[in-house]
Amino acid sequence: MNPAPPLLYAPGALAQVGPLAHSLGFRHTLIVADHGMDNAGHISCLIATLSAAGVQATPWRNFGANPDAAMIEHGREFASHLQIDSIIGLGGGSSLDAAKGINFVLTNGGTMKDYWGYGKAARPLLPMIGIPSTTGTGSEAQSYALISDPVTHVKMACGDPTASFRYAVLDPLLTLSQPLHVRAAAGYDAISHAVETLVTTKRTPASQLFSRQAWHLLHRSYAAPASLESNADLQLGAWFAGCAIEASMLGAAHACANPLTARYGITHGVAIAIMLPHVVRWNDAPEYAELHAHLADRLAELAGGLALPIRAYDVPASALPQLAEDAAQQWTGRHNPRPFDAAAALELYQCAF
Repeated sequence: MNPAPPLLYAPGALAQVGPLAHSLGFRHTLIVADHGMDNAGHISCLIATLSAAGVQATPWRNFGANPDAAMIEHGREFASHLQIDSIIGLGGGSSLDAAKGINFVLTNGGTMKDYWGYGKAARPLLPMIGIPSTTGTGSEAQSYALISDPVTHVKMACGDPTASFRYAVLDPLLTLSQPLHVRAAAGYDAISHAVETLVTTKRTPASQLFSRQAWHLLHRSYAAPASLESNADLQLGAWFAGCAIEASMLGAAHACANPLTARYGITHGVAIAIMLPHVVRWNDAPEYAELHAHLADRLAELAGGLALPIRAYDVPASALPQLAEDAAQQWTGRHNPRPFDAAAALELYQCAF
């Protein structure tokens, strides 16, 4: 289990990033942040605090909601002439994953597929700071980047000990700019991380502590109206869940959700909300009772305003076998507590249809 990075957690923490970056030796950093961060004014605020601390910063924004290897290569090309010594990821999980992905290929060459797996970087990555702006990523606590193959759309988990952020900065004020539908999808994804990590075949006593603490923070704050207080709990809960993923990995809900996103464009958190209650019922793991006496029912209740049956997203019944084949190839399914294959995935899709 890779140790979680040090955590800076406070409203207004973004303003402290300049001195923090300088203390870590940052002098010219690449900011990887999506256009939403630009529109909300967060990039300009980050550049201001960095500049005041003597750190030059160059932003890069040209990537999508599910970064793929082609986008990462564009980022590498952009950064290759800048002589950067560090990277800051600012935004949702896509920003943080893109920051890690660019770091892999910028420092070690090749393409993202070369780093699919763990520990394949021959040289250390540049130091990074991760600043999530949503309430569900958990990527700031992990040493993996999730990057899609642009041809197959399979999500490649690319990890390395040096791919961990040197610091994770949680500023709940940043989350107030996220639209409510983003809060709903990202928050449910974080809940799924807490639930799935509790029961995987790779779970450890330490990861289960993180899973339980994440659930404790997430399931109540998710149902509460958006506010600085509830968003702060969601953000911290997502961090705990990310720490759990680092050791425990994920399971069948993510394996089934990813093909729905890849083939039909269903938002990741929505696809998770479609599948998770069915996966919990199907797994029937005794540990679920530690979270809630009737966990699947509670998860369905929380998903009620977010997700509809699969058929409501223009997915025909005839597509389910191919989706099941895709799901069986997803790396997260390997760690599910109940053996998971294409037949199992088809059964789960039929339940959710």
